[in-house]
Amino acid sequence: MAVPKRKTSRANTRKRRSTWKAERPALITIAINNRSFRVPYHLAPAYRRGLLAPPAEGES
Repeated sequence: MAVPKRKTSRANTRKRRSTWKAERPALITIAINNRSFRVPYHLAPAYRRGLLAPPAEGES
């Protein structure tokens, strides 16, 4: 296992960790029963097949 040769400063540690941010999912517009919904790109096929219920009015 790799072992650091010296202690990493608090500033460097925090600078490195500050880039680990989650991104918001990319939303696309799909039509289900002649209504438009904005859903995450990777879940669009499930919505189209009816495996997931369309989001409520306030959620999109």
